[in-house]
Amino acid sequence: MFKKIRPAISLLVFMTLLTGVIYPLTVTAIAQVAFPVQANGSLIHDAQGEVRGSKLLAQRFVGAQWFHSRPSAGDYATVASGASNLAPSNPALAIRVADDAKRLLVAEQRAVPMQLVTTSGSGLDPHLSPEAARYQIARIAGARNVSKSALEQLIDAKLEAPLIGPAVVNVLALNMALAEDEGLSRAE
Repeated sequence: MFKKIRPAISLLVFMTLLTGVIYPLTVTAIAQVAFPVQANGSLIHDAQGEVRGSKLLAQRFVGAQWFHSRPSAGDYATVASGASNLAPSNPALAIRVADDAKRLLVAEQRAVPMQLVTTSGSGLDPHLSPEAARYQIARIAGARNVSKSALEQLIDAKLEAPLIGPAVVNVLALNMALAEDEGLSRAE
């Protein structure tokens, strides 16, 4: 009987080593050599070298002095990433979006951009459209006593143009620039 089971056990051990050890180590080694920043999480460091977050994950920013990310169905936790699964016809979604729109509405401005009141598919999208970032300029300028044109220039400086798709702005990069006060001119 062992004669019949031995090939199956040998194949199991071989495939376990190949797919469970050799392949993952090979892929990890190639990634570390070819794409070290991406393989290690695309981390963003501040001027002191401290890790402030990942370029790939949204974070919660509270307060009028910061650019705000898109809402997150999973409260910005990577374990619970994903959409809210609320259908467009669900009253709970309509109520949440309406409440968020009222909270974010700025007098003398157009309607709140949809990106600021709806979650992304993952719930962790770190990017906003330039229009959604610009919508927040009046609030941030008032809270930080900086000129609106300085914030406009900051958004333009942090604009990313991907190979495919529209231009976007990373919210963490914007807020790190605000925290470091990258030459922002004061409002008069």
